[in-house]
Amino acid sequence: MSIPLVDQPTEEKLVTLKDVSWEQFKGIESHLLGNRSVRLSYLSGVLEIMSPIGEKHEKVKSTVGLLLEAYMRVLGIRFYRRGGFTLEEQGYASGTPDESYSIGKEREVPDIVIEVIVTSGTIDRKELFKPKKVPEVWFWKSNTIKIFRLTESDEYKEVDKSGFFPDLDPALLLHYINMPDQYDAVAEFEQTMRNS
Repeated sequence: MSIPLVDQPTEEKLVTLKDVSWEQFKGIESHLLGNRSVRLSYLSGVLEIMSPIGEKHEKVKSTVGLLLEAYMRVLGIRFYRRGGFTLEEQGYASGTPDESYSIGKEREVPDIVIEVIVTSGTIDRKELFKPKKVPEVWFWKSNTIKIFRLTESDEYKEVDKSGFFPDLDPALLLHYINMPDQYDAVAEFEQTMRNS
């Protein structure tokens, strides 16, 4: 007897659960340990479960990372790619950014986290990173880039440009993110940086 193949969904699915205790969240997380197609976010009793991470999400995430790394290399800015590791404040918040970087020197808490939003949830994703005082949170959503910088009063404020890269125009990044060929996009972006 053969088992029928299950169609793999191509869109991201998001489930939101409310009134989830930290202990319940950690229990669910332990059951899903090692399942890379599921992403959990927890903030003050709200649990979001996203699955699977879609193709568009992965393409935008990797393109943004490649472009930023090209920019930093061309300008000789020292950086450390931190990837998507979980930032957690015990009992309150747990979130995994799509990408993250330490600028200048390696730090426990990254300077920039990047979030690619294809399917919106109810959790304000900036709040996930506030307990760890991540200086900047970047969002790509609906073909826009928004940058939020942590203020002295520990609130995120939207800014036009990154405090780490004041000469980098987010509109220029968007132009190259939208190019159909990732390799060409990064190569052309590097050339533009070298010529400016």
